Amino acid sequence: MLSLLVSFPLVVALGLLAVPRLPDPTARWVWVVSEAVVVLAVAGLWAAYDPDTSGLAFEEQVPWIPGIGSSYHLGVDGLSLPLLALTAVIFAAGAVYALREQQRPRVHAALFLFLQTTCLGLFVAQDLIVFFVFFDLSIVAMYFAIAGWGHGDAARSALKFFLYTFLGSLVLLLGFIGLYVAADPHTFDMVELSAATPLADRPVAGGLVLTAILVGLAVKTPTVPFHTWLPPAHTDASAVGSAVLAAVLLKMGTYGFVRIAMPMLPEAWRAFAWAIIAVGVVSVVYGALVALAQTDVKRMIAYTSVNHMGYVVVAVGAAGLVAADDPQARAVAVSGAITQMVSHGLITGALFLLAGVLYDRAGSYDLASFGGLAAPAPQLATAFALGAFASLGLPGFSGFIAEFQVFTGSIAVAPITAVALVGILVTAALFLNAFQRLFTGPTQGHSTGFTDLRRSELWSVGPLLALTIAIGLLPRPLLEVVEPAARTVVELVGR
Repeated sequence: MLSLLVSFPLVVALGLLAVPRLPDPTARWVWVVSEAVVVLAVAGLWAAYDPDTSGLAFEEQVPWIPGIGSSYHLGVDGLSLPLLALTAVIFAAGAVYALREQQRPRVHAALFLFLQTTCLGLFVAQDLIVFFVFFDLSIVAMYFAIAGWGHGDAARSALKFFLYTFLGSLVLLLGFIGLYVAADPHTFDMVELSAATPLADRPVAGGLVLTAILVGLAVKTPTVPFHTWLPPAHTDASAVGSAVLAAVLLKMGTYGFVRIAMPMLPEAWRAFAWAIIAVGVVSVVYGALVALAQTDVKRMIAYTSVNHMGYVVVAVGAAGLVAADDPQARAVAVSGAITQMVSHGLITGALFLLAGVLYDRAGSYDLASFGGLAAPAPQLATAFALGAFASLGLPGFSGFIAEFQVFTGSIAVAPITAVALVGILVTAALFLNAFQRLFTGPTQGHSTGFTDLRRSELWSVGPLLALTIAIGLLPRPLLEVVEPAARTVVELVGR
């Protein structure tokens, strides 16, 4: 089942490439229909998943490279299932948004379908080599997405993205090799490594291996100071490229924290907990302040990603403070971290697609070039307002559920993390400022003659915003999957 899910987008991509004379409208609709199939498949997994399952569900394992203890091992649990669902809905939204894509739509669809396979594969991987293969291939696919369909200085931004994240992946591989060497018997199997904790009672070696893994994942997340590739990549990528990069690819880093670093290196994680919290707090405050200073809508949204991923880092760092002797609070923090990954993906994916509407109509993201946009584009104004309020954590949206858990759990075990609350205040200021400059006042500049949301744009952004409201009002279906997995992670870290 999982292999079919992972490989299906790739098979469709190869089919699109194999028919070079396929009409452009047909290629676009093939992508949309394929995404509908993936969404239904993931919905089926969710419906069949039992949150009380001990271990992995829908597990598949066959020998792959037996000489080094690596197997083709896939599986789903409460950590991976929400991110599979996020991947499905974000790529579906991108496919609908791209129904008006004019630049090589057949190849464009094939590239993003291939990228989707790498994302789905990573979130179900239960072997470090399988994880790394999908991790690296996602970098290649996104490089071509930025360079081939971006704008501005897209080639330079794509190169910077590739070099930064590829270097991070090499450092990550060193950490994986360190785990393999320390394991007895040697293995890359993630389930076995989590059970064995191969570097327990070896603080120096464990610290070095964790440092390599943290750096590799922090580049992808990204956290300060490894974030500098992110703003140009987002600014110059297409709307769909930016949405997928922010909503899905960034989660590969934070997912690696809870899937690999915390359960496999619990002793080192506990030792590094305060440093991880410090990085998270700096990312939260710095990301928000720099976003506030931006005059480019897309760069502003990009820096809010640094801010929001900082909340995740704060929460997983707090989970390592075992001395606080409050496992329930630490489990709440981890649950909030996972919920934040989903929430940020939905909200930021929608905001980047809305930013793409601005560029499509006016060829600009400059806040000063617009004004009074609410009059000619009330649907765009409404959608942007919903995305902005969701991003700043207003009650009734998924952001509130996520951030409330993050801060409740983190402050309970480390009161100093309350400093990060400043980030929420600054985020509110930056989004309200952006909304006022874009949508209120007299209609001027690029706002004159602006066309409101088209059906493809409305039907791509609308479901993402609807899901943020659904999670904000009815979080139980998500939390009943996430919370048992969060408790398991906390138990593994506390060993």
